[in-house]
Amino acid sequence: MSMRIGYGYDSHEFKAGVPLVIGGVKLEHTHGLAGHSDGDVLLHAITDALLGAVAAGDIGSFFPPSDPRWKGADSAVFLAEAMRQIEAAGYRVVNLDTTMILAAPKIVPHAERLRARVAELLGIERSCVGIKAKTPEGTGTDNAAIAHAVVLLESIPLESMLEEAAVAVGVEDEQVSSVIEGGGNGRH
Repeated sequence: MSMRIGYGYDSHEFKAGVPLVIGGVKLEHTHGLAGHSDGDVLLHAITDALLGAVAAGDIGSFFPPSDPRWKGADSAVFLAEAMRQIEAAGYRVVNLDTTMILAAPKIVPHAERLRARVAELLGIERSCVGIKAKTPEGTGTDNAAIAHAVVLLESIPLESMLEEAAVAVGVEDEQVSSVIEGGGNGRH
């Protein structure tokens, strides 16, 4: 079984008059994050970690900020594309660990909601998602939110890929088992 690790990073400045969205969850706060899309710093870092793990580029190569289609877009769209890329490469997410650096709001009261939403978007158990936050003590970044993400991927076994494809096209379990065990008729 093959494994891959991906790392992602993102940062956005706080801005008045926009909603604060982190990890696909709207949080009550005086300021949101400036960005071409919804500014979801956490989902952007996770998206880059996923794309990087399969050497598929970065979020900007799929969703350039110069493209007006992505103005105000929900960052879950970006994450969904990254998931398509890793699945196309034959991988699935094992676990994810993240660290955010921001002065406010405090993340601890929201961490479980964030974990649940990110786990849902990735199709993994909540216990496989780490959400942590630190304050930016002495770094001069009090007016920004920064996110780091590390993801572990594993290759999808051929049997699982065949079974999923068979379900998608309505092939019977016995036929899939026959192919997996080498009992096919040799015709392609």
